[in-house]
Parts: sequence; structure tokens; C-alpha cells
Amino acid sequence: MNGITMKQLFNGIYRDRKVLITGHTGFKGSWLSLLLKELGAEVFGYALEPPTHPSLFKEANLDELVTSKIADIRELAVLQDFLQKVEPEIVIHMAAQPLVRESYKTPVETYAVNVMGTVNLLEACRNVTAVKAIVNVTTDKCYENKEWHWGYRENEPMGGYDPYSNSKGCSELVTSAYRNSYFNPKSYENHGVAIATARAGNVIGGGDWADDRLIPDFIRAISNGEKLMIRSPYAIRPWQHVLEPLAGYLKLAEKLFTEGSKFAQAWNLGPDDTDARNVEWITATICNLWGEDASFAIDKNPQPHEANYLKLDCSKAKSELDWYPKWNIYETLEKIVTWNKDFIAGKDIRKVTINQINEYFNS
Repeated sequence: MNGITMKQLFNGIYRDRKVLITGHTGFKGSWLSLLLKELGAEVFGYALEPPTHPSLFKEANLDELVTSKIADIRELAVLQDFLQKVEPEIVIHMAAQPLVRESYKTPVETYAVNVMGTVNLLEACRNVTAVKAIVNVTTDKCYENKEWHWGYRENEPMGGYDPYSNSKGCSELVTSAYRNSYFNPKSYENHGVAIATARAGNVIGGGDWADDRLIPDFIRAISNGEKLMIRSPYAIRPWQHVLEPLAGYLKLAEKLFTEGSKFAQAWNLGPDDTDARNVEWITATICNLWGEDASFAIDKNPQPHEANYLKLDCSKAKSELDWYPKWNIYETLEKIVTWNKDFIAGKDIRKVTINQINEYFNS
């Protein structure tokens, strides 16, 4: 950090600042809550109970650090009331149904949470004068995926094959409509609100226990003394440690807050091309790092459709936000193995997570 403290990062913009996170009880939301507390922010959260057991939110006792409202993003009146009481200055929207395979099972819920949840959040923000910056977190899967071997840029068309991916494309369109209709950059002086979307890659890290995700599936298998069964071994994904996009969201929110309408647009926050590896490579590498005879096999049963090849072009974020990935995929997997072995050993997981946050910003 070149001699500066955590609270001085991002030009000190988060110190004593009211920040609202939706989806703060989830995997990414828990990491972001801890990171914002390290930056000196006053953190508020709106979400359902943690979606997994165990959960990082519970294991790190984050209810001691965050002012939480446990409620559904689909309940507009409850959400509006909470925002009006809190009066946040910066809002980061991450509440979502985040799983592709789950979206095949529950498409109505997926669209209700991911689309109408976005509508509700933006409508609630529209009636709170304290709000100055909003980041809506979507996904790399929001694009109309043509299985190209080059990265998608922010101006590519929205699409999405499955209900999850499509619902996130819809969330992008909702954000665009609200930006044009209520938070238009051309009339920024009148409303003072800047809103952007952020599209990350396949986010991985310690503290993720979700179903149907490669790393959590590996941890469950190794804990049960089983061989990990992988699907789509040759599918290539833009893997990145959870701290990479979180740093990007915070850099983006800082720019929205301090410079406003110039940054009110869509942003890709994915890894470098060299870190877009296939599922088999990721699995073999993490098995080797873990040791203890960890192994895997390929599940040959028919699977629901998932994209085979997906990359992001992040040149805009690099040139205009000065945001760059720090940890390559091998370092990322090393951090994940260390985090999970510390968890299994019963170490203080809040301290373990904060240590990795400090390692990231010192790298």
C-alpha cells in the first residue's frame, strides 16, 4: 500500500461514509462488508438470511460489524423504509439469485429477484436524496454469448441463454432505463446521482459454500473423503479472486461519488486473458495444491446448457478506472486452499479473511 493505511485507500472516500450493500449476507457481500469496515465505512446491509450453512457471514460474526435488515429485495415498501431511515450515500446492489443451474429449477423466482429486485432497489434509491452513487453488480453472463475467442466489450448486446444469465441481462436494461429516465448524466446537476453496472467474471474465494460451484464442490468432496465429480471439463471461464471485482466495485463507486456522470455506464471487471482456464485445469491445480490425495473424475451424465467459452475485455476499466487484476489464477487458488485449511483447523476466520484483504492491497 506504499505506506498508506487501509482507511486511506480509494482516496479515503469510504472513511465514515454510509454504504449500503444489498445481499450482504452472501459470499461476496460478506467479503465486501469486511473490506468496507477495514476502509472505515459505516456499513448497512439488506438481505435474506445467509443462503448457506456454514456461511462466512455467520462464521466471521459480521452481525457485530454491520447494521443489518433481514428482508426480501422483492418487498419494495420494506426496502424503501430501510433506505429512508439509513440514508446511505453509496449503494452497492448484489442481492440476487446467483446460480445458473438453480435458475433452471426456479425461473420465476430468479426473474423476480434479479429483475424486479433491481427495479425495487433503484426505485427506493430514487426517493432518498442522500444517495449519490449506485453500483449494480451483474455478471459476465449478461452478454449474448456467441462463444467467441475474444473478450466481450461493454457495448456488446445483452442476452443470456439460461434464466439466470438472461435475468442479469434484463437487470442491465432496467439500470439503463432508470439511468436514462431518472438519473440521466446530462442532467446530473439536477439530481446528483450517478449509477453504473459492473460485470465480473467467475468469482471464487474462501467462504463460498454455494451448491453447484466448482470450488465449494471441491471443498465438500475433500471434507467427505470423496473424489470430486466435475462437469464440462473443457469449459473456459474468467476465474478471479473475490477481492478483484470488489476492489473494482469500490474504485467505480469512488469515481461515481467524486466525479459523477462521467463514470455512469457499464464496466467489465474480469481477469487477464491468461487466467481464463478450463474447469479441468482449475480442478487439477487445486487438487495438487491441496495434496492429501485429492482427486477428481469427469461426470459424463447429461447437464443443462452452460456457456462453453466466455471472456471479458476489461481494457476500459484499466484505462479509465486505473483498475488492474493483482492475483493471477495460481495465486488465487493458493489463497483459497490456505483459507479453507485455516477454516478446517478452526482458526479465527474473521482474522484470516482480513489478513487476506491486507495481503491483496499490499501486493
